[in-house]
Amino acid sequence: MAEICCGMVAGGEPAGTETTADICDITSRAARRRRIAIRRFKLVAGVDLEAEEPESERKRKMIEVAAPIKELLPDLQKDVSIGKVASTGGEIGEKIAAFSCSAASDDSRSAAKETAAAAAAATFSNECPLYGVMSVCGRRRDMEDSISVHPDMLQHTSQSKDIYHFFAVFDGHGCSHVAVSCKERMHEIVSEELNQLSTTPATTPEWKKLMDRSFFRMDAQAASWRGGSEIPTCRCEFQTPKCDHVGSTAVVSVIFKQHIVVANCGDSRAVLCRNGTPVPLSDDHKPDRPDELRRIEDAGGRVIYWDGARVLGVLAMSRAIGDNYLKPFVISEPDVTVTEREDGDECLILASDGLWDVVTNETACQIVRMVLRGGASAGGVGSQKACADAATLLAKLALARHSADNVSVVVVDLRR
Repeated sequence: MAEICCGMVAGGEPAGTETTADICDITSRAARRRRIAIRRFKLVAGVDLEAEEPESERKRKMIEVAAPIKELLPDLQKDVSIGKVASTGGEIGEKIAAFSCSAASDDSRSAAKETAAAAAAATFSNECPLYGVMSVCGRRRDMEDSISVHPDMLQHTSQSKDIYHFFAVFDGHGCSHVAVSCKERMHEIVSEELNQLSTTPATTPEWKKLMDRSFFRMDAQAASWRGGSEIPTCRCEFQTPKCDHVGSTAVVSVIFKQHIVVANCGDSRAVLCRNGTPVPLSDDHKPDRPDELRRIEDAGGRVIYWDGARVLGVLAMSRAIGDNYLKPFVISEPDVTVTEREDGDECLILASDGLWDVVTNETACQIVRMVLRGGASAGGVGSQKACADAATLLAKLALARHSADNVSVVVVDLRR
């Protein structure tokens, strides 16, 4: 293969016929036409040469191919090129590759659009999403947090055949035994309440009633807790049938095919990352929150600012499971949200206040998205290791920012 520069004169005249004056005068009309007509091309033995396609034609064809692809995949991120998406494989890459090969055909283009529309309309599967957890003691003397994860917690017997997946973080205070009790029993109570229903809860009020009953039952069991061998390292000073000064926050999420249900009681938090934007699914129950302050004062209690707002100057949260000595000012009624799942949902983060005291929702979402994307390129889309790495990185960041509490994190990958 060789590259040759040939001089061609417009009008079909062979090179060398111009006059000496024209050759010497580089600004002459003939010289200008000769310079414009000079082209570079490659010669390969045994292969016929084809005229080089004008750049304007190439650009026009690229636009014609790229525009329908954007129509097929409106949710593609702006920083991802068409070539990168096709190279990742999977259903999206196959659709783009197939469409690129047949872009000139109107019939193929319409068929590709129908296929993409059918894929977008498909519902999420009943399979448990990938997840990762991390729990560290941090700078505290004792570990009082607990994490509860129960995939395929219950396959409902109704016609919907939904399978529920249970994720929860419990942040104990005073001692660890209430948080451990919640870890052992909360998913069973929620499952029992679901089994008692003839149909799957479909609205927020229905889920609210179910979660209220579950949390009230858990609160009653925590009040009657007795010390046992299941908590051999319990440091509670009063190993009595009724330990009133111990409690725990609870943020519980039930995920199934159509919705994400979150019930929160206390200052732990659930955050959904949707299209790169954090969406809080719970609101911290702090004593100085206007509605909580009003409720406490209406019940005859007071909020005293002692190293922060505290109920009667003791507890830094206004709702919790346990803490019977502070009732009715501290209640166990949860706030419940029901969120419909969408294609833009990327991850769900559940964590105790040990993380949220020093890390914002935006920062947490950015870190998890970064790790999940890295895991997708290294070990397959949504790898289990990427979820665990994201939870670990959040916990390390909280410790690096001098969080003074236990840190517990659950990261759930919600991508399709």
